Amino acid sequence: MTTQYDQPPQVAEAPPAPRASFAHRAWRGRPEDPSWARPAFWALLAATLVLYLYNLSASGFANSFYSAAVQAGSTSWKAFFFGSLDGGNAITVDKPSAFLWPMELSVRIFGLNSWAVLVPEVLMGVGSVAVVYAAVRRRFSAVAGLVAGAVLALTPVAAMMFRFNNPDAMLALLMSLACYFTVRAVEDGRTRWLVWAGVAIGFAFLAKTLQAFLILPPLAIVYAVCAPVRLGRRLVQLGLATLALVVSGGWWVAVVELWPASSRPYVGGSQNNSFLELTFGYNGLGRINGDETGSVGGGGGGMGGGGGRWGSTGWDRMFGAEVGGQVSWLLPAALILLIAGLWATRKLGRTSVTRASFLVWGGSLLISMVVFSYMAGIFHQYYTIALAPYLAAVVGMGAGLLWERREETWAGWALAAASVASAAWGYVLLNRTSDYLPWLKWLVLVGGLLAALGLLFLGRAPRNLALGAAALGLIAALAGPTAYTLSTVNSAHTGSIPTAGPAGASMMGFSGGRPGSRGGGMRGGFPGGMPGGQNQQGQGQGQTPPNGGTGQNGQGFPGGGFPGQNGQNFPGNTRTGESGRMGAGGAGGLLNGATVSAQAKKLLLADADSYTWVAASTGSQNAASYQLATNKAVMAIGGFNGTDPSPTLAQFKQYVAKGQIHYYIAGGGMGMGRTAEARGGMGRASGTASSISTWVEANFKKVTVGSATFYDLTQKKAS
Repeated sequence: MTTQYDQPPQVAEAPPAPRASFAHRAWRGRPEDPSWARPAFWALLAATLVLYLYNLSASGFANSFYSAAVQAGSTSWKAFFFGSLDGGNAITVDKPSAFLWPMELSVRIFGLNSWAVLVPEVLMGVGSVAVVYAAVRRRFSAVAGLVAGAVLALTPVAAMMFRFNNPDAMLALLMSLACYFTVRAVEDGRTRWLVWAGVAIGFAFLAKTLQAFLILPPLAIVYAVCAPVRLGRRLVQLGLATLALVVSGGWWVAVVELWPASSRPYVGGSQNNSFLELTFGYNGLGRINGDETGSVGGGGGGMGGGGGRWGSTGWDRMFGAEVGGQVSWLLPAALILLIAGLWATRKLGRTSVTRASFLVWGGSLLISMVVFSYMAGIFHQYYTIALAPYLAAVVGMGAGLLWERREETWAGWALAAASVASAAWGYVLLNRTSDYLPWLKWLVLVGGLLAALGLLFLGRAPRNLALGAAALGLIAALAGPTAYTLSTVNSAHTGSIPTAGPAGASMMGFSGGRPGSRGGGMRGGFPGGMPGGQNQQGQGQGQTPPNGGTGQNGQGFPGGGFPGQNGQNFPGNTRTGESGRMGAGGAGGLLNGATVSAQAKKLLLADADSYTWVAASTGSQNAASYQLATNKAVMAIGGFNGTDPSPTLAQFKQYVAKGQIHYYIAGGGMGMGRTAEARGGMGRASGTASSISTWVEANFKKVTVGSATFYDLTQKKAS
């Protein structure tokens, strides 16, 4: 049995005509398309671009950790290739460098500024919307494609991460392309499409390592079963796609591993200067089982459920208070539509492209959900952007297929069930932030239920009434995520762990940073208690204390330490740095760094060209703040959170003896080499950062600028 969706697009025979110009084809689309379809597609992309560009510069450099690497890569091709955090190539970021390349090229062209860093991410978002539309439109109606594109564009976590400089924007785009290429391969059995899918996943690996491989099982299985060529050829094609994946993702890894360690930067995030260790440990299996040497606490939950330092694990994690408002608005509807789509295509032949489309996008959605739900290691809400393209495609395909079959009673009931599910779940999510647009939850609920009532009688209702019910259901389903998305683009997002939506939308992770920003400080504390077992609700809801050091009732982050019970500092670094953004050390130093005063900037820029690094500081966020302020290299001792064993004390002494570092900046990092017990398990530093700090303080002149403390490494301490 076949349907219209399983036939390749047909064009009625006609006398040969002059080939239309590229501009005409781009505007008009396929000859069989309605005249409004392609202009509506361009309007969707234009609206997405405007939405994502709005208020973009409010986030400044967003994640200063990666922005510092962008600055370094814009000044040094060696830093560009390796992903170095500084132009002196002391240490890399804790990811492969490919996701930095578009931003670094942009900064090379347009200079170091917020727009040059973030616009490439916006363009990846617009590209992802285009890919999802194109994937859905090939087998379903133009309306289905537009719905899928709109769902992706209006998913809150997507609106945030496509305006943020973490690796996830590139990952989402490349994963969308991999799904698209796989479905194209199933259509005609051509090897090139499958090879392109392998290339996309390979480069996605160079953006965020093993997360790129999550969707390999559904893609490989669907092609092996559904492709319209004999089995032997399918297996050969899968082998070629695997080879393409290995080559596209492995060439960079091979260069890094074979390059002499003495002439390249230290691999940040690893404990043995090995990218393979980083890939399979901290960024790989450690994320699953929670055993992440050198991390900020790691996991605590188990694969069997429960809670850890990074939130509750279990089947309902994507729906919980920690994550739900980020991505799950249409997730219940998507699951219903996925089941309905597979049921509708159950009698089709093995090579049905319609069913294969549901299996590719739906399988990618399900496997990503399962892994995210049960991973016991570091998990942040923004990871869920990976679900957004899959979810959007399933919603568009399911709604489009059921609409075409609306005269069948079961199809109307399935659409009605999806409308009820999205309305009810939208009400629940909006009720979690009851002070935010309190009237909206009722409009969503009532609108969705009324739409469902109309959808029940689709087969017998007049076309206009049916269209009205469908439109009402779509509006009700998108109202909640649209409101959250508008709140997201209207807010600044800084730090390492941003969250989407209004204040209170997520009860896990960190927010804060600059006043009015989202990300960087603490929001709602650590689920399951503070690292080290202290159960403490975080201070503030996205606002930074004016002095950068105290929160509500004076119980903030004095000296940059984590707050414990009764306002006591959590064991960790208690040195003070430049005030602002919750201090230079502890949570501030780890997640958002310091605010650099004009006087401190002037100090570091004096005779700056005479040094490889104008300064060194423990932890990347503190170092990144000074590097972005001065546009000069600043060494991050110990990498991201100060726990990497690089540089050693002997290496640091050698740099100082050669006159390569001018100042040491006190503060920064998480733990400064204390024992794991003393830090409550927050990383496992080798003591390198602490020994360097002790040696510097004992031997060099102290210079105070405002509230920041520097040590001049060119002047010995007076006896």
